[in-house]
Amino acid sequence: MKQNHKHAQPTPSMVHARPSLVEFSLDQCIKCNICVTKCPVSTVTDLFPGPKYEGPQAGRFRGSKQPSPDKSVDYCSGCRMCNMACPTGVKIAEINARARARMVEQGMFSFRTRLRNNMIARSELLGKIGQPVAPLANYVLSNNLVRWGMEALLQIHKDAPLPKFTKQRFTSWFRRHPKPTNQRRQVVYFHGCSTEYYEPRVGQAAIFALEANGFEVIIPPQNCCGLPLLSNGEFKAARSYHQNNVRSLSRFAKQGIPIVGTSTSCTLTLKEEAPELLDMNDEDTRLVAENTYDFNEFLLLLLEEGSLNTNFKPLHYALPYHAPCQYRAHRLGNPGVEMLNLIPELQIVESHAACCGIAGTYGYKTEKYQVALDVGKPLFDFVQSSNSGLVICDSETCRWQITIVTGIPAYHPVELIAFAYGFSGDSVLATALSQPNP
Repeated sequence: MKQNHKHAQPTPSMVHARPSLVEFSLDQCIKCNICVTKCPVSTVTDLFPGPKYEGPQAGRFRGSKQPSPDKSVDYCSGCRMCNMACPTGVKIAEINARARARMVEQGMFSFRTRLRNNMIARSELLGKIGQPVAPLANYVLSNNLVRWGMEALLQIHKDAPLPKFTKQRFTSWFRRHPKPTNQRRQVVYFHGCSTEYYEPRVGQAAIFALEANGFEVIIPPQNCCGLPLLSNGEFKAARSYHQNNVRSLSRFAKQGIPIVGTSTSCTLTLKEEAPELLDMNDEDTRLVAENTYDFNEFLLLLLEEGSLNTNFKPLHYALPYHAPCQYRAHRLGNPGVEMLNLIPELQIVESHAACCGIAGTYGYKTEKYQVALDVGKPLFDFVQSSNSGLVICDSETCRWQITIVTGIPAYHPVELIAFAYGFSGDSVLATALSQPNP
């Protein structure tokens, strides 16, 4: 399938060996401060002095065997707004991520902080532990005393949006799902941890939409994409995760079978973040990156080639929509809105807020929880002022943050697309869309 996006080309150097293009890009900084004006974190707190200072300026003082000159780089949320704003292409978010990884290597975080970061960054492990005992795990994690204890002992904020484990894994559902016959083409679905352990309804909607377009869906063995580990500076563990995924997915990429994901963070990690941050430039990694698509991006490519099923039923509703930071970092425009606009009578009201603040695991941390809320306030105000019964967002952690702060259920665009194809889907979504528009 012809692609309309470009993936970053990583360099062969190791993260802590000679500098790569990530570090060399700091010399392109012209000190214009555009990145500072776009940074949602430095706007709300003095704890983060801004991307220009923490990225290219401080980067000049980070020698290979020297400690980081400023621990405040850890307050970078990795939203990539600075990268998108920079007129000269400085890889600010990547510079900051590598600085955090160096801090981890040099033991600059306390044992308790490191333990906390490793726990919340291992979403696959948490899913494997909690999902088999979902009712008990959900009950325990919703207990106020337990949450107070987690905050006191582990520095995980008591009000952070912990998702509920699902009673049935997505892949268990998929194995029992009756497969249609005579499908014309094949596609690989990368479901990610959130769909597997918390939101199987997203994967079910994705399967329905892909099958409605004549695809046989393949789900190969896969593990966490590694982004939470990358965001917490745990590069060694993230490398192992990414290498496992590449080994599993590359055989399909070599056959020209596209790899599609509904988690915009997972697909960005496969496309760009893991190869670039970990300096993985082998052929298999490159093939996986080049053949990975965000779900809406993929459907739009089908539209361009004239093969998309556009037999959507009308949805008489006006809905707020937020494009997450990780989605904008794909540099694809706004394919989520483009796809939703194909549904007759559905009105999409776009958010112009910078960020929801959660930034994966960032907003779970006690020291960063209020920063995350302050960053997300414009978005929360927008959602609440919409007077809608639900909100649309592509990122799972963004959806959880929006829902717990505003009380309004948040859904992935694919769930509306599948519903418009005739999929009954989630009962809350179906009930909301059957009601008169508020």
